[in-house]
Amino acid sequence: MTDLDQLTQSLARNLKRWRNERGFTLDALAARAGVSRGMIIQIEQARTNPSVGTTVKLADALGVSITTLLDYEQGPRVTFVPPDQAVRMWSTEAGSYTALLVGTEAAGPLEMWQWRLMPGDESSSDPHPSGTVELIHVTAGELTLVIGGETHTAPVGTSVAFEANTPHAYRNDGTAPVEMTMTVSVPPAR
Repeated sequence: MTDLDQLTQSLARNLKRWRNERGFTLDALAARAGVSRGMIIQIEQARTNPSVGTTVKLADALGVSITTLLDYEQGPRVTFVPPDQAVRMWSTEAGSYTALLVGTEAAGPLEMWQWRLMPGDESSSDPHPSGTVELIHVTAGELTLVIGGETHTAPVGTSVAFEANTPHAYRNDGTAPVEMTMTVSVPPAR
């Protein structure tokens, strides 16, 4: 079984588990997530690999981290994630990527990400649920952060905190790679 097959099976199992645990029908989850009922059925039957955006919408709607949706099995209270097991969620041919480093469900989903954005690359995000906070620390380059249509520049060494309940994007307008660590805290589903 390939890594992609294992990821597809894990996502199918976990999506169905969390949907049932939350008491959501297929239609209710589709409405909350803004994802079609048919897509949810395909994911739960392990017949498709959804986009990162779809996976984020489903995790947000369920009030769980992406780590929880993609976790192969629930582990012990202490979890170590070796570098080669960080989950790559997005990448470009130029070498940009995001890697989900670790996550937990303590008081709502909490995730830590490693990012690299090559010059000229951009990654956009739909709004997260109200109360979602992102913390960013730029470790290389200069990040251009667009929050609710307003552009901000964060040079190396800068830390940023913002509510992520509005459209936002991460961009590299410079000539050197941007590297950053990001933590996302999502409130528990109500």
